[in-house]
Amino acid sequence: MSTDPMAEIKASFFVECDELLESLQDALTDMDEGNYDSETINVVFRAVHSIKGGAGAFGLDALVAFAHRYETVMDEVRSGRLEIDHGSLKLFFHTADFLADQVSAARDGLPEPDGSEACLQELEALMGDALPAPVEEDVSDFQPMGLSLDLGITDADFGDFGLPSLDDGASEHDAAWSLTFTPSDALYASGNDPAHLLRTLRELGDVTVRCDLTALPEFDALDTQQSYLSWHATLPGELDESDIREVFDFVEDVCSLELTRETQTTPEADDNLPLADLAPQIEAAPNSVAPTDVVPTEPPESEPNNTAPADKPAAAPAPVAPPLKGAPQANATAEPGATVRVDLERIDRLVNLVGELVINQAMLAQSVAEAGLPQNSKVMTGLEAFMMLTRDIQDSVMMIRAQPVKPLFQRMGRIVREASAAVAKEVRLRTEGEATEVDKTVIERLADTLTHMIRNAVDHGLETPDIREAAGKPREGVITLSAQHRSGRVVIEITDDGAGINRKKVLEKAISKGLVPPEANLSDGEIDNLLFLPGFSTADQISALSGRGVGMDVVRSSIQALGGRIAITSEPGKGTRFSISLPLTLAVLDGMVINVAGETLVVPLSAIIETATLTSDDIRSLGPQTNVIHVRGDFVPLYDLGAELGYRAPKSSYEGGIVLLTAQDDGERSALVVDAIMEQRQVVIKGLQQSYGHIPGVAAATILGDGQIALILDPADLVQNASGRTRGFDIALAG
Repeated sequence: MSTDPMAEIKASFFVECDELLESLQDALTDMDEGNYDSETINVVFRAVHSIKGGAGAFGLDALVAFAHRYETVMDEVRSGRLEIDHGSLKLFFHTADFLADQVSAARDGLPEPDGSEACLQELEALMGDALPAPVEEDVSDFQPMGLSLDLGITDADFGDFGLPSLDDGASEHDAAWSLTFTPSDALYASGNDPAHLLRTLRELGDVTVRCDLTALPEFDALDTQQSYLSWHATLPGELDESDIREVFDFVEDVCSLELTRETQTTPEADDNLPLADLAPQIEAAPNSVAPTDVVPTEPPESEPNNTAPADKPAAAPAPVAPPLKGAPQANATAEPGATVRVDLERIDRLVNLVGELVINQAMLAQSVAEAGLPQNSKVMTGLEAFMMLTRDIQDSVMMIRAQPVKPLFQRMGRIVREASAAVAKEVRLRTEGEATEVDKTVIERLADTLTHMIRNAVDHGLETPDIREAAGKPREGVITLSAQHRSGRVVIEITDDGAGINRKKVLEKAISKGLVPPEANLSDGEIDNLLFLPGFSTADQISALSGRGVGMDVVRSSIQALGGRIAITSEPGKGTRFSISLPLTLAVLDGMVINVAGETLVVPLSAIIETATLTSDDIRSLGPQTNVIHVRGDFVPLYDLGAELGYRAPKSSYEGGIVLLTAQDDGERSALVVDAIMEQRQVVIKGLQQSYGHIPGVAAATILGDGQIALILDPADLVQNASGRTRGFDIALAG
């Protein structure tokens, strides 16, 4: 069965496109925050330029055409001929969204996305008459060379297309630039095309280019995987060196480039060199590249990257403060990190195997403990070393799966733009903690949840511009999306600066829908949580974003399925915050193994602040059936785990009992009474959601070293659903 020899290189190209689109969004966000320096603008230009160049190598004509027209506008921006305002920047974001759609369509073999042409017309309207309409190039006459070098160069690239040759006496310059460009084998293997680079060079001005065939061997000695050609060019002396080198920025590590000043007015051609005139028809095809017949070789160990790094300073033309001539290139000493692309399925299998390794290590430890071997025996020493190695392996595997939330947050930027346009509101998205790393599975399953919440914040949370202005607020609303690690979990918060939750309206809606009885006396927090009830909506009419009563209940279910929880805080007139707390990974965690009423349970170690033994002086009565404990000047509610989980009735006395002091996401503390603490252990998480649904207070289950199944508790959810009863009713009356 035949396979596409370009498939691997093409896949690498689309991976690089994702990175370029990410850097593009970063730069546009910087510009939206008022940073219009040349480096930021050039990051946008280079990202689009790189996508266009790579797409041309693979014949992705629709992507090339779209990127070229976007690139042309950004070139006007970086040259200072087009000023940026709020409207144009909004359009640049919109075009970047369509560029991402174009990349996805090209990758999946789908038709061009609807609305792309309309977006480009808006972009061209921004330019007025300064932007030339694209002209499609007829490449039907391009035929491979008779020598069939298969290097991506055709006869058309070597013919005379009307430009003056060196012998004809090009425009005289006092000090013309002389350029020698020699590609290496790796340049062709990475999908680059010298003809495209030379066409771009021709756009700088009156340039004369000749191809050097000196190194070309006889036909019988040709190796189609080697590079034999080089090119010599003469460029106008008034050009800036940085502009010339910029053409070759993305291939400078896979080619030889010599650039010098020539004082003579017209260099003399050497008749002994077999030079061929090279002058591609740039005027006829500003957005096209030469077709290629590339026969790829195996990619080198460190595959050349033909894209601009997101953090690499980019040279700018003279109108936007170019760097000093002769300054070293930004990536001259940068060494790209070696990467390997691995299927996610293989990583998942590795994670599962590590989980089984943890279980077997626990079983081995249990067997050794039951054998009664002394602590200083060789078996115990070896077991401890094995446990340390198991933890190191588990940590390393988790790091492989961990990814920053930045790509997810960037996707939310588009959701904000589309949602705000749908409801005619002015909204800005701010992000914080984008480098926070979370398990890839968590990120993937969180995308739809955040989409629901962002749309809800735009539609319900923020007021219209006129209402905000009347309230003394800026017309533009702000939604802040943040992520941070806290107590061994990741906390993602969605905050808006809108009007806050109208609790009176929420309660009236809930009563009218029969969700709560009319006589219900609910606290602010209980009213806020009504938003998560199925079928609840405060929208007066159905819109494209909301009003059907489907959304927030699905959000909570999705978060609970991830072993997480969600909380709401709102202040009238100032806004609302939704806090999502999630485990860092869905595979393994450190837990405290406890015993309650003869049952073995596990409490996540990250949720425990400290442990303590109760005395009579610590315990205080609060109401007829509730106790609290006194901890360093504060009173903390006491919860009997055995009673809350239904294992037994509340104890008559807790003196001498053991408590686990835990912290909630809002900083509140609680004390959980347990019968015994057995050990601290790394446990493998086995989900229960799919089989049993959400169980209040229970996050998952695990298999212990003796083969016993133990429940993993969620202290925060347990406290939220607890009765708080720590005193028997008859005991209370007797007291």
